[in-house]
Amino acid sequence: MRPVRLGVAGLGVISKYYLAAISAHPGTELAAVCDLRPEALAPFAGGVACFTDHTAMLDRVDAVVVTTPNDTHEQLCRDALAAGLPVCVEKPLAIDVEAGRRLNRLGGRLFTAFHRRYNRNVLALRESLVESPRINGLRVRYLEKIEEHVGDDAWYLDIDRCGGGCVADNGPNAFDLVRMLLGEVSVEDAVVTRDAAGVDRLAVVRLRAADGTPARVELDWSHPGETKDLAVELADGTMHTADLLDGFTGFKNSLWHEYEGVLAAFLGGAPDHGLPALELVAATYRREPVLR
Repeated sequence: MRPVRLGVAGLGVISKYYLAAISAHPGTELAAVCDLRPEALAPFAGGVACFTDHTAMLDRVDAVVVTTPNDTHEQLCRDALAAGLPVCVEKPLAIDVEAGRRLNRLGGRLFTAFHRRYNRNVLALRESLVESPRINGLRVRYLEKIEEHVGDDAWYLDIDRCGGGCVADNGPNAFDLVRMLLGEVSVEDAVVTRDAAGVDRLAVVRLRAADGTPARVELDWSHPGETKDLAVELADGTMHTADLLDGFTGFKNSLWHEYEGVLAAFLGGAPDHGLPALELVAATYRREPVLR
């Protein structure tokens, strides 16, 4: 069978993980790349079709991966879906919940990438809980120094382009992990702390599942180093944890295998989780108090 021809729109800091996953997957080939910056396209010249206009590459590919700034997700996904192409879009689905709803109404194959749900330590924890007593409580921590992670992608710190700060960008991954273990949840309350530029750098969000199980999400963009983990309390009083970074030496090295999981899930037809996470982001921002 002919491999799936993939086009990657956006060659920022996250794109290298998608590109590596495409290279490692035997059923895919990188058919096209797109970026507004000629210098980002230069390494691909002569080997892969290169474009500065994403619409020009749509007839050259079978599916599209969107890893551009958050404020561009809606238009790129809309154009690809209109061309009849499946779309894998980096989280968050869109800049805000209304944009996400508009995309969902278009139909077509739309998949939001939540790479942490494919983390091997998360998957091992979930597997270990299959025959366990019910979950009494859950905590997810997503703590990092954001300036160490964005590289040249300064748009992460522009609230208009990112859609917010730590809640908008890291919140979807954390909320997705909660939903993976507890099902649908709602926001009970949230405390959000912003810097002088209005960027939310710290947030504590309390969630509750339909059966009453509580969850706590802690987000921090000013944390020294990097801490990303899960802690699950079971009804028998035992605690079970997963350190998402355990076993991965080097900066962001867990992402290589996580994005292989993203690509496999996308190609395998996994359901999209983009809109519920985006709705939880919106609900968090609606809560008071907001501390400055």
